[in-house]
Amino acid sequence: MISTNRLPFRIGPVSKWLIAALVVMLLLGIPIYTVIAGLFKGPGANWEHLQKFLLPDYVKNSLLLVFGTGLLTLFWGLPTAWLVSTTQFPGRRLLEWLLIMPLSIPTYIMAFTYAGIFDYTGFIQTSLRKAFGLKVLHLDILNLYGVMVIMSLALFPYVYVIARTAFLTRFRSLIEASQTLGASVTQSFFKVILPVARPALVAGLTLVSMEVLNDYGAVTYYGVTTFTTGIFHSWFSLEDIQAAIYLSATLLMTVFIILLLEKYFRGQERFYNPVLAERPLKKNRLTGSSKWMAFLCCLLPVFLGFILPLFQLAVWCLSSFADVSHIDFITTIFNSFTLAFGASAVCTAVSLLLLFVSRLQRNRVYDGLMKLSTMGYAIPGAVVAIGVLVPFLLVDKNIISLFRQLNLTTPGLVLTGTVFGLLFAFTVRFLSVAFNPVESGFEKVARSMDEAAATLGVGNWRRLMNINLPLLKGALGTALLLVFVDILKELPLTLILRPFNFNTLATRSFELASDEQMAAAAVPSLVIILVGMVPVYILNTILIKRKSP
Repeated sequence: MISTNRLPFRIGPVSKWLIAALVVMLLLGIPIYTVIAGLFKGPGANWEHLQKFLLPDYVKNSLLLVFGTGLLTLFWGLPTAWLVSTTQFPGRRLLEWLLIMPLSIPTYIMAFTYAGIFDYTGFIQTSLRKAFGLKVLHLDILNLYGVMVIMSLALFPYVYVIARTAFLTRFRSLIEASQTLGASVTQSFFKVILPVARPALVAGLTLVSMEVLNDYGAVTYYGVTTFTTGIFHSWFSLEDIQAAIYLSATLLMTVFIILLLEKYFRGQERFYNPVLAERPLKKNRLTGSSKWMAFLCCLLPVFLGFILPLFQLAVWCLSSFADVSHIDFITTIFNSFTLAFGASAVCTAVSLLLLFVSRLQRNRVYDGLMKLSTMGYAIPGAVVAIGVLVPFLLVDKNIISLFRQLNLTTPGLVLTGTVFGLLFAFTVRFLSVAFNPVESGFEKVARSMDEAAATLGVGNWRRLMNINLPLLKGALGTALLLVFVDILKELPLTLILRPFNFNTLATRSFELASDEQMAAAAVPSLVIILVGMVPVYILNTILIKRKSP
């Protein structure tokens, strides 16, 4: 029997694989290097003005949005997760599926949809004026508090999914023990589960915070200034790259502080019992008015976060489809799908490379570097875009200068004038989305198979292609799909890095909504939502396997 510490790996091939993986990880850190290096160049000419007049609002509004949206997502997500996990009431099976669906609607689409719903000519104000005979009715949601509510309706499924998973697995023994001792559903929730659910809730709120700090479309449309809008303002309006870098660095530091706080509050607590996880949790059957209260509690966020905006978009789409279903719209769909597919393929291939080399190396230092290289999802899209744009522009300028010195026709902006910059930025930002399912797939492939192949002298390439890849088909497919949908919805990064006259479904819907063409914006928005419902459905299918029948 061959020791696992001295497997007959070939030094040459392993070295080549390792070098390739290290080079990839080095490239993935370019946005961070750019932001850090930019700090040493000093602030731009407009930084003093920004720091004195605008930065306080950026900080205040960003923190208020994170705090307010976080509280509202708890308000929507936590009670609904508890009710569908521990009780029986009419419509529970349908609602536990629909409660995840708001994830398919990006925040910027939710924002302009509700702006149209509450507009003077929208059906809410129109109906209220007709019902009460009012001539003028002013309902303004285009403010900080309005965007808090809108974001919470789009993002509460993060809290719902994580809390629901915890209730069905980690806290099952606690729930059953409290029920055995005669505690009611409400008593179990407040006295037993809520105090120990901190790790799960903090994890969900961290995801919500990352999405809030990344958002550009919703806050811009509602006129709320945040770090992200400040980066856009510095880059496009003031044309001050150093000010944009300083704002990016401040935002990046805020993100890292949130991640450190999440790690601190989560601590080392673990509440998972694999034996109990195999048994279904017995649900309490609600009766009388309680069952209808539970039904309404779960229906309200579904209605506000999915049914109502989807219905409004469908109405607008029917009225405007004939006007936008022309060649430009077909081109936009083609751009979006090819870009999303190309970037998702790159993310999946890079994840496969990094994890396969980790399987060969079994080195803690390498594994630590690999984890750091997949942290791009925690970095807001605007920061990634600035971190990619600055060095790529420098390379483009040097290429053009070199061609001119050689008296050759300049190739133009090779990196920033094409989709190459977008593909690279998408890889940096969404690598972790592909990495997690591929990592889970590798964990299910027994190492003994690799060991046996190595004993027989099978090379690394053949082992990857003939042994690992066939067993990773499901994980690779999931990775491709998840990244594809995330890229299809991405707005701030695409707005900064897209080539001239290049539109995606996300940028087109945002532009049309910004021009107050709500009905026309509904068509690309519905395409994004319908595609986004596919991974949400898959996610719910996975969760259903863990629930009781």
